[in-house]
Amino acid sequence: MALRPVQVNVKAVDGAAVGRFWAEALGWSAYSPGVTTYVGPAGGLVWPDPVELGIDVVPVPEPRTATKNRLHLDLATTSVSHQAELVARLKTLGATPADVGQGDVPWTVLADPEGNEFCVLEPREVYRDTGPIAAVVVDCVDPRAMARFWGAAIDWTVHEVTDGQAVLRSREGTGPYLEFLRTLDVKTVPDRVHLDLLPYPGDDKAAEVARLRALGATDLDLGQGDVPWTCLSDPEGHEFCVLAPS
Repeated sequence: MALRPVQVNVKAVDGAAVGRFWAEALGWSAYSPGVTTYVGPAGGLVWPDPVELGIDVVPVPEPRTATKNRLHLDLATTSVSHQAELVARLKTLGATPADVGQGDVPWTVLADPEGNEFCVLEPREVYRDTGPIAAVVVDCVDPRAMARFWGAAIDWTVHEVTDGQAVLRSREGTGPYLEFLRTLDVKTVPDRVHLDLLPYPGDDKAAEVARLRALGATDLDLGQGDVPWTCLSDPEGHEFCVLAPS
């Protein structure tokens, strides 16, 4: 048994507007099959996408706090000129410069229209084949512990584990990376951005949730009520959801 990450869940006051931003930012399309706005590759709604991690923007009444998100996206570029062009285009779409204490670095830190931070990376060979999203990056205290939990929780391959970071990617070697970076920050507010996981067809969701609890996940009550998905936290308190197979 195993689970696969299928989308990055983003909470927003104006979900449709934030969805449109990310669709334009990534060169993808925004789909509104229900209350949420799903952003995925152009050409028609395919869910779950076999390669990319989509973005599901969920409307909520509460505005974002000033606290930095513990999960953000890194966007890939192919050249220095592409990086500059992308940053300029994102600003015209409503992105704003963000200071998270990064100092003088070769990447550019921006925030989407509701303040969710993301990075536009300088060209890096490791991300040459990821698609527009190079990596989903998670702040953590102990990358080795995160590698143990997430390496067992999902069916992605662990590529690197050090005291400073842990790196995972799909078994097929496609799509973005999942990276856990060591920081001194600890969680103080509910996550505004999190991962959604999905069982494979034929697998039992309840059994998967029980397996995650045995690995160290804990139940999470966000006021979600009676819903078909299950909200959990990993051993460091990062929120995530296990979706019901469609």
